[in-house]
Amino acid sequence: MSQNYLKLDSQLCFRFYTASRLITHIYTPWLEELGLTYPQYLTLMVLWEQDDQLVGDISKKLNLDTNTTTPMLKRMEAAELVTRTKGQVDHRQIVISLTEKGKALKEKCMNIPVQLIDKLVCYNPNVEGLGTLTKSLDALIKTLKSIAEDDKQSAAEERKKAKKAKKQE
Repeated sequence: MSQNYLKLDSQLCFRFYTASRLITHIYTPWLEELGLTYPQYLTLMVLWEQDDQLVGDISKKLNLDTNTTTPMLKRMEAAELVTRTKGQVDHRQIVISLTEKGKALKEKCMNIPVQLIDKLVCYNPNVEGLGTLTKSLDALIKTLKSIAEDDKQSAAEERKKAKKAKKQE
């Protein structure tokens, strides 16, 4: 194995980590004006597309575990952006709904994606490939989700085998 694989500049994951961190950094001042964090902004976008969603559905759309989204949703409820109510069919499920304040933020956030594109183009007029990049990233994310799901299933099977072996001892 080549030592070049262990160089930071050779790491695809580092590029994604850095790009994600920098995009979040650019969004921060715009969102701070509205009292939002970046994950809260993403959550609001999910709810603006379709209100009244289960915590699990929101988590799935954001590619986060519910134990990550639940505390954030509680903070959003305290900020009066959403309400949390028990599901009517299954009381263990929690339905998240936008408040009037949460709905009103949509209008204030409308220009944020445009501002990001404007900044990108201002610093690099040759950023025309964003559509292609988006499609490539979507394909990569789909592949990574499949790998993660396979890894999760393999780990569950290994735990079952270990549990069974321990019982037989």
